[in-house]
Amino acid sequence: MTRKTFLTALLFWFILAVLANINGLVRNFGYGPYVGEQAAHQLSTVIFCILILLATYVMVKLARPARAELIWIGIFWLVATIAFEFLFGHYVVGHSWEHLLADYNILKGRVWGIVLLVTLLAPLITGEFVK
Repeated sequence: MTRKTFLTALLFWFILAVLANINGLVRNFGYGPYVGEQAAHQLSTVIFCILILLATYVMVKLARPARAELIWIGIFWLVATIAFEFLFGHYVVGHSWEHLLADYNILKGRVWGIVLLVTLLAPLITGEFVK
């Protein structure tokens, strides 16, 4: 991956982080209290996946990375997201490891893993629409 592509991907990962926080605030202080925690989690997951795809489309349209770079961008975003979630969530916010892992329990309706899958695949998916 070229330096320019990496820096663009890094910038857009920070944009995704800002969008994730805004999405969480809207969930917690907007519709969350009305629909319940579980439904709010699932709805915000869908909303955030759409935001990821839209932001990624903009990034791909602007940067025009090569197909191989799209794969590396997705991997980079996935690793950065998981590292941030666990390291920041545990060491800064103070969540237990059990609390952090709970969002991965699909058998209990937790669908955070879908966000990670979309984060990984979004560059490739949107790259197909940008010619």
